[in-house]
Amino acid sequence: MTHKVTFQIAGEDLVLETGRLARQANGAVFATYAGSAVLATVCASADSVEGLDYVPVTVDYNEKYYAAGKIPGGFIKREGRPKDKEILVSRLIDRPMRPLFEKSFGREIQIIPTTVSADQVNPQDILAIIASSAAVHISDIPFNGPVGGVRVCRVNGELIINPTYEQIEKSSLEIVVAGTEEGITMVEGGGDEVSEETVIEALEKAHAMIKELCKLQEKLRELAGKPKLPLTKISYSLDNEESIRNALLPKLEAACYIKGKHERRDAIHKARLDIASQYKTQFEDEKQKKLFDVLFEDIHYDVLRSLILDKGLRVDGRGVEDIREINCEIGLLKRTHGSALFTRGETQALVVTTLGTVFDEQVYDDIDGDKREHFILHYNFPPYSVGEVGRTGTGRREIGHGNLARRSLEAMVPSKEVFPYTIRVVSETLESNGSSSMASVCGGTLAMLHAGVPMKKAVAGIAMGLITESNDPGARYAVLSDILGDEDHLGDMDFKVAGTSDGITGFQMDIKIAGVNPEIMRKALDQAKRGRLHILSIMNSTISKPVEEISEFAPKILSLRIDIDKIGALIGPGGKNIKAICEQYSVKINTEDDGTVTIFGKTSKDAEDAKAAVLGIVLDPEVGKVYDGTVKRIMDFGAFVEILPGKEGLVHISKLSRQRVAQVIDVIKEGDKIPVKLLEIDKMGRLNLSYIDAIDPGGSSEEESTRPPRSERSFGRSDRRDSRRH
Repeated sequence: MTHKVTFQIAGEDLVLETGRLARQANGAVFATYAGSAVLATVCASADSVEGLDYVPVTVDYNEKYYAAGKIPGGFIKREGRPKDKEILVSRLIDRPMRPLFEKSFGREIQIIPTTVSADQVNPQDILAIIASSAAVHISDIPFNGPVGGVRVCRVNGELIINPTYEQIEKSSLEIVVAGTEEGITMVEGGGDEVSEETVIEALEKAHAMIKELCKLQEKLRELAGKPKLPLTKISYSLDNEESIRNALLPKLEAACYIKGKHERRDAIHKARLDIASQYKTQFEDEKQKKLFDVLFEDIHYDVLRSLILDKGLRVDGRGVEDIREINCEIGLLKRTHGSALFTRGETQALVVTTLGTVFDEQVYDDIDGDKREHFILHYNFPPYSVGEVGRTGTGRREIGHGNLARRSLEAMVPSKEVFPYTIRVVSETLESNGSSSMASVCGGTLAMLHAGVPMKKAVAGIAMGLITESNDPGARYAVLSDILGDEDHLGDMDFKVAGTSDGITGFQMDIKIAGVNPEIMRKALDQAKRGRLHILSIMNSTISKPVEEISEFAPKILSLRIDIDKIGALIGPGGKNIKAICEQYSVKINTEDDGTVTIFGKTSKDAEDAKAAVLGIVLDPEVGKVYDGTVKRIMDFGAFVEILPGKEGLVHISKLSRQRVAQVIDVIKEGDKIPVKLLEIDKMGRLNLSYIDAIDPGGSSEEESTRPPRSERSFGRSDRRDSRRH
């Protein structure tokens, strides 16, 4: 039987339907909004694993090209491996839902939201979040949901829920918010230097809508919900638990407050081994060993949190607002276009900027329509950065962190019109102990300034944490600045905020508890601002403005605007003219429909010479203007001089000097560079020039002197014939 529920957002109906499609899945919801549609399914494995200490959930969002009436580009006409956008949307779905599954369920869970219709007006990612949550909520899989998701944009000063692509493009703030009826659990977005108060206002508006979306899913569950499967509860207990706890607690308290990351890790590991050796016989039983691991994690969790709340002390000895020591360096790599090393405590990022041409832009081909980006940021996290052995490559984490860093910097990157380069920033995480993505933001700013990129303002980022005593409204809590890896892992919130001295440009928040109230959010944002300003002051002492000259190894780019009706003349039949210029001067030339011409050369001379050639084709000679000409041919009656590429005029022998000239070669010869003035363009389009040296010392030109101008004399027949030929 088919069941539907409907809710209206921004004048369009959001419809959640179940019972008609994908009926063999544990749960399936077909969600539609305007012309967009997502089918979300969830399945759980048949067998459960007792004592599992994590939630084995996978989200695989995918988009079908047929949804937008398109065929995939390239040689293979079939959707392939996930695109970055699909991975980012999968993360948007995964992050708010994962904490709401029970570890004790013990089964693998796979959520597959598929975009099957796209109107290219309304984004599908929000629809995918809602459909995925609804599919799980009505299924027989235990879930402490539902979860609602909304996008909020600020357009012309007004906050808009679930905006269209056009509105997103015009917005000064864009955030995706997910949460439950109790509170917000995930935020991701960016802005153009928005204030902290604007962010709070947007979050409050988002949560009001999230509550309605959760109620909608509850209605669907009432109509079509399945009874939940049982949890796999552990049927045994840890022997000697009290004595193990008493022996372990003081060891962990001492180990957790050793300052160095690796020294602290080794001490914690030693504490585990000491207790394990004391109860070696007991832990030969694998089940007892698993329960000990759970107890160890619980005690570690309690120790770290209690001392922060009770004494305001963190594992490395800092206070809650203290930021680790920061060092900034630029110019480490001599052959790159720009480089910087940003070190904050035990987190370090080597960031490199490379300048390219329009031909290096990132091109996207997806169901939302083709687009190009001239600013690219790639983030790498090799296993050695945390002192481990592992595989290298680009995973979901790298794509997600790179997207956050890119979004945080993007608003301050100059437009193509201001700086016509493609900019690629690569962040290599060399060490990690807390927020390497925010280190990438700081290092990215330094590296771009060192490369000569005229950024609007410097951007810095900081990661904030949260420790709460309980979920009660009046319970104690502490907001932590510049969190460590342990504080992220064992804390209640990971809130990354990036921005300039005047406002926020990027943020990402994941909350592991039911939600946070506005008071905590305001405190976290205010504390993050103070930290951000502190970091910016250190960065500015290293480099505060872009270097004046870009690297000698970077391509040289010149941009000019020509009349639109001259584009055809520049390109020439079959591209003949533009190809000839590219080959002659070893450059690349790109033309836009608005008349913008961009020239890319290996050297400044190549680019300037090519620009002169372009102007020679598209510019019309102006009477009265002085040109630097090149003598091309010597005739008895004068010389033909090229004033613009492909445009020659005649300097008659009478226009070579104020004195009588017997032979042209007495004054000039072929190949000479001479200044000439365009006197006239006759009815046949011929150019008549005058040698500037014919001007008298007093400053009056030959045309202005009292001496009868020799130009009034007519050419001989042979002169006219040669001029006509030209």
